[in-house]
Amino acid sequence: MASVHDRKVDFSTFMQGVEERNPGQTEFVQAVHEVARDVYGFIEDKDEYHEAQILRRLAEPDRIVSFRVCWEDDDNNVRVERGWRVQNNNAIGPYKGGIRFHPSVTESVLKFLAFEQTFKNSLTGLPLGGGKGGSNFDPKGKSDREVMRFCQSFMTELHRYIGPSVDVPAGDMGVGSREIGYLFGQYKRITNRWEGVLTGKDTEFGGSQMRPEATGYGAVEFLQNMLEHADDGIDGKSIVISGAGNVALHAAEKACSLGGKVLTLSDSDGFVHDPDGIDADKIAWVKKLKNERRGRIGEYVEEYPDATYHSGDMPWQVECDIAMPCATQNEICEDDARALLDNGCMAVVEGANMPTTFDAVQILQDAKILYGPGKAANAGGVAVSGLEMSQNAEGISWKHDRLDNMLAELMTDIHEKCVEYGARDDGPVNYVRGANIAGFKKVADAMLAFGVM
Repeated sequence: MASVHDRKVDFSTFMQGVEERNPGQTEFVQAVHEVARDVYGFIEDKDEYHEAQILRRLAEPDRIVSFRVCWEDDDNNVRVERGWRVQNNNAIGPYKGGIRFHPSVTESVLKFLAFEQTFKNSLTGLPLGGGKGGSNFDPKGKSDREVMRFCQSFMTELHRYIGPSVDVPAGDMGVGSREIGYLFGQYKRITNRWEGVLTGKDTEFGGSQMRPEATGYGAVEFLQNMLEHADDGIDGKSIVISGAGNVALHAAEKACSLGGKVLTLSDSDGFVHDPDGIDADKIAWVKKLKNERRGRIGEYVEEYPDATYHSGDMPWQVECDIAMPCATQNEICEDDARALLDNGCMAVVEGANMPTTFDAVQILQDAKILYGPGKAANAGGVAVSGLEMSQNAEGISWKHDRLDNMLAELMTDIHEKCVEYGARDDGPVNYVRGANIAGFKKVADAMLAFGVM
């Protein structure tokens, strides 16, 4: 019989196996690599994790559901897209994670997001497992009725695999309150049940008052905790933000309220740089532009001509104290990381999921600046989604101020967990290591308790 020692494999062998089992899935392999690199050191002398092959099991989703989504556009053309739901791990609670509608969606992207979500949800301390879903459908440029028909077709298939104690999806890129409403309406129509099967709903039908703000606000709360731990603060700091969606705009809003000066916002076409600062009034204008008019960020300079628009570029060349990538995965590359450091950036905090490439992360960590990874920094969104689930189960609605305080407490708790496992003597806290180990340990210990399954 093989000993535990015989069942141990080194990190390189483990990653080789992940790559062989997931050919061409670069995003997923990157996500596993970033977690396993830190976890391997933590479990080196812990035979129980090797005996139960915990890392090997975590790197294999519980299940992946793939399905066809047929719908008709406004010209009566039949369109066919592909939908997925990746249920990664439910050791500590029902699967929980967003639905993404975007042309970039692939199985690899959703597997990486579901893998990350597992540890992010663990860090919140709430009983939530990790999942993610979506489609390569692009809602941009579609009419409301086209989006409705697609969402109804998507939910007609998805409803078989979800439920309030099984899997509770939420919104993500391309899926806002409009899409959540259409999805929930179809679920209710098919099942004849009103239950908390989706989060991110409008407050009129069970949504949380803080959910739209939660991810962006939470990321800034985490930033504030990082800075306070380093005897500093946000007040007076210049901040570069990418994105102009829900996360970016609320991160900008929260940063302004704490005295930060936001310099940039962006979308897929380019970015705007406003050296006077994008204050609360300007943020409110951008919210109307994006949410009501479905406009593009380039229109900002028509309203505020002292700003400049940079087509096809990202904002990482702009001098700043703090960078907050809030758009999409792998948006900060090696050259961007070097530019941020050369321009005096002292902190990078991720509002998006894995927005920094692996090599860029190494550059930032080697420079020993403050770096807050997405699984910790942007966990505020899923934290408030978890609270929405509690409200739905109890049939109550909590007030904005209470939820805001609960979010701040949750982000402080996540920060403390990262410090516990990421503290080091030769520089600032290694928040990547801290988040990876703290998130892993809770899930891994639950898996051990269940036996081999």
